[in-house]
Amino acid sequence: MCIIGYIRVSSIKQTVDHQRYEIQEFAKKNHIQIDTWIEETISSRQALKRRKLGRLLDCLNAGDILISCEISRLGRSLLEIMHILETCLNKDCQVWTIKEHYRLGNDIQSKVMAFAFGLAAEIERNLISERTKSSLANIKAGGKKLGRPFSAQSRKLKLAKNTQRVGELLKNGFSKSQIARMMGVQRITLVRFLMRSGLQ
Repeated sequence: MCIIGYIRVSSIKQTVDHQRYEIQEFAKKNHIQIDTWIEETISSRQALKRRKLGRLLDCLNAGDILISCEISRLGRSLLEIMHILETCLNKDCQVWTIKEHYRLGNDIQSKVMAFAFGLAAEIERNLISERTKSSLANIKAGGKKLGRPFSAQSRKLKLAKNTQRVGELLKNGFSKSQIARMMGVQRITLVRFLMRSGLQ
């Protein structure tokens, strides 16, 4: 079993001393010894795999205990924190936090708490989804087109689907510029299409 003290600050302007002191005092009161310290100065916006915590999760063994001052030190969002907790519980490790007094391990109380976290994470996902849908609806209502820009390949495909119509328009005396406008493409795109398809 290994007891790990985890400390994270998000900028070099912050110091790890306060978190280290809190974990040391907690360890002293609970008569435990911190075997390893993991300290990092990195924003929680960074991907977990780029953080020391991500590498630590890969190395955890059954019975290990991860101690942090507060749960927000582990991750930026509830979804990320839930992923970290789930990884630890699946490895039969414990996560302790000082501020919230969490003792999350492989017991029924921890599983109930993990379920509550999971439910909260699902609610957060739904809220994000609803906010995204609402935002897109507002953008669309403002007249802005959604989705990726109409690529050259998409324009060519549009012309290919309308080969017969393009041929008929040419026969009926429409200019290339007029046909291009009707098809919603640049004149040069139409000219290249006509050359490739043998309609010119």
